[in-house]
Amino acid sequence: MVEAVSVRAIRVTSNGGPEVLSFDTIEVGAPAAGQVRLRHTAIGLNFVDTYIRSGLYPAPAPFPFVPGSEGVGVVDAVGEGVTEFKVGDRVGYADPIGSYAEQRLAPANRLVAIPDGISDTIAASSILKGLTVRYLLRETFRVGPEHTILFHAAAGGVGQIATQWAKSLGATVIGTVGSAEKAEIATSLGCDHVINYRTEDFVERVREITGGAKVDVVYDSVGKDTFPASLDCLKRRGTWVSFGNASGAVPPFSIGILNQKGSLYATRPSLGGYVAERAELVEAAKDLFDVILSGKVVVAEPQTFALADAADAQRALEGRHTTGSVVLIP
Repeated sequence: MVEAVSVRAIRVTSNGGPEVLSFDTIEVGAPAAGQVRLRHTAIGLNFVDTYIRSGLYPAPAPFPFVPGSEGVGVVDAVGEGVTEFKVGDRVGYADPIGSYAEQRLAPANRLVAIPDGISDTIAASSILKGLTVRYLLRETFRVGPEHTILFHAAAGGVGQIATQWAKSLGATVIGTVGSAEKAEIATSLGCDHVINYRTEDFVERVREITGGAKVDVVYDSVGKDTFPASLDCLKRRGTWVSFGNASGAVPPFSIGILNQKGSLYATRPSLGGYVAERAELVEAAKDLFDVILSGKVVVAEPQTFALADAADAQRALEGRHTTGSVVLIP
């Protein structure tokens, strides 16, 4: 008989700033059919967590709720019908929400096994970001040696993985960053050209770098601050991929602008659209873990905060005071 456990967790008490995060005691019950209970060893921190907290994205449950969508841990108990995992297995996930807790219940069909050779902190800092990069580069726009890409926030957690993965595919990578320090990081990871958007006009620099040819695809997680300028970096029939809102939401715009700027394509994808089926998730995770284990993508050890300090971690992330990934440790 598996008994319920009392654990510590961060909860969102209302929409607002980091101050609406509270550190509470909650009860986690026995796993139901198809579920496992896992004990977290590392929890991923992502920009989407701040969107949900602030209200930019709708709350997934009544307040208060446990935020966070990425975690790694050890299976503590399994529910009826679960055959793929057993107690003691090391697993990770990129959904559903509820990761900011010492323990949680999770659907077994959304978990993936973490291979030997990848640490808990590296896995927790790279599953969501890495699966995001995988769909961006291999499915939303299939990048190859013939392509020149512009990746905004190239020194961020997603950008660091994307730069290396895109280079391994043979692409020419132009990255934007917000500081000289981040420019050094992006260069060290293989960016062919780095633009500091705080001191340079990135549209003009893209034109200079490409000799006026511009780029095949722009990957944009910044949002308001880089729109519509990102469209001016694209070749005729190029693709603008908007996958985040770090500076705020992209404002409403007339679809006619895509015609005016060169018969462009625009898309707003999310991970859920690419790994909704179990087979899709397993295949995508295998691709991610393979490029990490091969050394083609090297994930830097993340910055860490205690779970209790999640509010400070989110402040640092929103203030652009982090480089690479951030992980919460229970």
